[in-house]
Amino acid sequence: MFKLEQNKTTVKTEILAGLTTFMTMAYIIALNPNLLTGFGAEGQQLWNGVFLATCIASAVGMFVMAFCANKPFAMAPGMGLNSFFAVVVGQIVGLTGMTYLESFQAALVIILVEGVIFIILSLFGIREKIVEAIPLGVRFGIAPAIGIMLLNIGLGSNCQIFSDKGGPFFAMRDFFGSLTAGYAKETMGTGFGPMVLSVATMFIGLFVIIYLNHKKVKASVILGMLVASIINWVCNIAIFHNNPFESLKTASWLPPFKDMAATTLFKFNFTGFAQIGWATVITLIITFCIIDMFDTIGTLVGTASRAGMVDEKGNMPNMKEALLADAVGTVAGACTGTSTVTTFIESASGVEAGGRTGLTALTTGIVFLACMFISPIAAIIPSAATSSALIYVGILMLSGLKKVDFEDLSQAAPVALMLIAMPISSSIGHAIGIGLITYTVIKVLTGKAKEVHWLTYILSVLFLVKFFIPM
Repeated sequence: MFKLEQNKTTVKTEILAGLTTFMTMAYIIALNPNLLTGFGAEGQQLWNGVFLATCIASAVGMFVMAFCANKPFAMAPGMGLNSFFAVVVGQIVGLTGMTYLESFQAALVIILVEGVIFIILSLFGIREKIVEAIPLGVRFGIAPAIGIMLLNIGLGSNCQIFSDKGGPFFAMRDFFGSLTAGYAKETMGTGFGPMVLSVATMFIGLFVIIYLNHKKVKASVILGMLVASIINWVCNIAIFHNNPFESLKTASWLPPFKDMAATTLFKFNFTGFAQIGWATVITLIITFCIIDMFDTIGTLVGTASRAGMVDEKGNMPNMKEALLADAVGTVAGACTGTSTVTTFIESASGVEAGGRTGLTALTTGIVFLACMFISPIAAIIPSAATSSALIYVGILMLSGLKKVDFEDLSQAAPVALMLIAMPISSSIGHAIGIGLITYTVIKVLTGKAKEVHWLTYILSVLFLVKFFIPM
């Protein structure tokens, strides 16, 4: 079914790759409901509903990716898009006077419409045409830019500590970014020791992964994460008397389906949706579409390039089906109760572990479903361990820069700007937009306007409107 021999892989490799991907993105299972419900401030019922929706919608998207596209890419509610969704819900509360839950259910209608639009565009191959309209030079730069973004996540936002001084404190900003260790210790207070442990285990995990990869060990990434996790757990217990396994004693292992049925499952508030105002609704749908479309395209193109899944023109086979999986996942998310489901850049960790087929995505999807019952276990994976994998994969993805012709400024300038824009904006889509605009302007200014695809002009204008016209 998955053509393992044709893709030069095995069942064992694919399953290990799927588990590796899961471990690097398991954080979304708890973080997504936290973001969408104000870290539980909007009530446990809604939190539980979004938690289950995250597991189910992600799995649905990955199953479509596995069986229709046969690609190893994992899906979940997109970071950035979920924060934007939470902001939109808050704005709906202010506009209409509805409760947060009613506004949340009205906003789900927006996600439903977006998903339906994407299904239509995917079935007719329009999203595939948009991929083909992205200039080859810009496409070459997507993977390295994602690599920089992964490095930024691994060294920055993923490795964070809270303490008596507040927080979060980040490894790159507050540990490496401090002028002296004394200043960092004073700034972080009781968090300094755990931060030192996190940074140490993060690099130990990274070096273990590199060593095992050098020894041609297929499971190098997941084994490196396991080593980092064990060291982190042991040191936390022995030095800081903080037992991460304590939470397992009181954890709930039964999925709260009743809470989901009461708050998010097919709970579309069409009446509230109509109160938002059509101009605002259209603007929001377009915004969600643009961000999701280019985040997904960027992740697919960048990760597929790294894995050697693209042809000489930079096109990936079964791109149409992969984009359809994203669209179906988004509709499933709307129906179950979460924001836009998109392809995750953490898929790169599974690809680097050898994942080449849909069996990798299927494995990750099954574990996501299992997390409805074993979420407490996913919650104790240290962020330092996942950072090890993200940093390693980020380093490897930089190799794509060798394909960029830096003598040609119409390639070099867009790629350079994408490299810095992606980690700063935390948006693959926005970075691609900046790259497209830069490419188009340079071609026009150098008298090569005819070399620009007509769809590239349209995309550049759309991004210009999005960036510079307030809505």
